[in-house]
Amino acid sequence: MTDTDVWIRRYFPSTEATVQLICLPHAGGSAPFYRPVAQALSPRVEVLAVQYPGRQDRRNEPMIDDLGVLADRVSEAVAACVDRPFALFGHSMGATLAFEVAARLERRQRYPLRVFASGRRAPSMRRDERVHERDDDGVVRELRTLSGTDQRVFGDEELLRMVLPAIRNDYRAAETYRYTPGPPLRAPITALTGDSDPKASHEEVAAWGTHTDGGFELHTYPGGHFYLLDHTADVLRVIDDRLGEPALR
Repeated sequence: MTDTDVWIRRYFPSTEATVQLICLPHAGGSAPFYRPVAQALSPRVEVLAVQYPGRQDRRNEPMIDDLGVLADRVSEAVAACVDRPFALFGHSMGATLAFEVAARLERRQRYPLRVFASGRRAPSMRRDERVHERDDDGVVRELRTLSGTDQRVFGDEELLRMVLPAIRNDYRAAETYRYTPGPPLRAPITALTGDSDPKASHEEVAAWGTHTDGGFELHTYPGGHFYLLDHTADVLRVIDDRLGEPALR
């Protein structure tokens, strides 16, 4: 297995796909979260889902709690595996990571067609959040508030204890992240958000527009942090429509 294979999951490989979509999970998330997306967009779009270390089949690998270091590793894996025009999609922590990966790739003159930033405030909009410093019960309360974790997990003590280290690790990475000012992305940004997301206000999400010279749009849906679970078809339609547009470069 190559290092790229370790990082990237291709659930529905497609040689006929005209574009590849790199999907980055939320805090505590893993690559299979995007399997339904891969199935829905196949065969025209080939989805490459990123698997972070320290979970599922990578559970014995050390986790990475620094978003900059994680972006370095992911950008290396993406650069090695993409072989056609590509875009990035990230939800929550994954959206910030998508931005940092895109910035690194653009510095290498590898230009994404677009960055889709879901359920996350712009990188420059900082909050003082410290969920990662709470005890286990405090982290679980946060997860219940956001309603993003499969409810079956809360009823399975053993399973919950298995996933908490990865969740805490990712919260630490997201909460200790500090945006370093730099050139705006060349890639356009599509931001998507729930209108009652406690983690990202409308103003904080709209600020994504300051991070690109390539064009910006904002889509708002009813719902909270995991609005996309209730509006999957609409989100997929936006992705499909934008990736079907003629490349401008």
